Amino acid sequence: MTQTALITGASRGLGAALARALAPTHHIIAVAKTTGALEELDDQIKAAGGAATLAPMDITNDAAMQTLCRGIHDRWGALNMWMHTAVHAAPLAPASMIDAKDMAKSVAGNVTATATLITYVAPLLGTEGTAVFFDDPKAGATFYGSYGATKAAQIALARSWKAETVKTGPRVHIATPNAMPTATRARFHPGEDRSPLADPQTEAVRILAELGA
Repeated sequence: MTQTALITGASRGLGAALARALAPTHHIIAVAKTTGALEELDDQIKAAGGAATLAPMDITNDAAMQTLCRGIHDRWGALNMWMHTAVHAAPLAPASMIDAKDMAKSVAGNVTATATLITYVAPLLGTEGTAVFFDDPKAGATFYGSYGATKAAQIALARSWKAETVKTGPRVHIATPNAMPTATRARFHPGEDRSPLADPQTEAVRILAELGA
């Protein structure tokens, strides 16, 4: 039976690295807004002998996520793994100067979409599947108001789901990646020395090893 892995936020960074790492053993369902980056990922997966289904969608679009999850059910019947790396990274700003539109996008992308996806993906994972979320403990850090607060809320949702499913499944895991030279980090820390940062592919392999995947 084909093992399936849904990766939300798969176009670059850790999401793409996880897709490449899982491709030898899983059919990858790659979700992201950037079609070109998804196609590049697809080429990499195919070159390594794997297979992927590309879903160029916005996770904040409820109808699109319903369609995606119904399609997964109709084609495979279930999911083995969900890796949720998608995140909205609003520009850094003092708490007293957070732009209302940036805050709304942060809530929609990091909190509301996560809560909605949990309700749609949970039945696909059943009792045996695994969901993985990725903590970034920036809550309370200087200038990280909108990102830090909404990322913390996302992880709070994941922790609640984890506590609720200890006996019933699915297994919910919260990983904390080391700092990586991603596009998101580059926007937060322009001009920093990136040489000490962890390679996303190395982090993907480490996190999957922690999961026993």
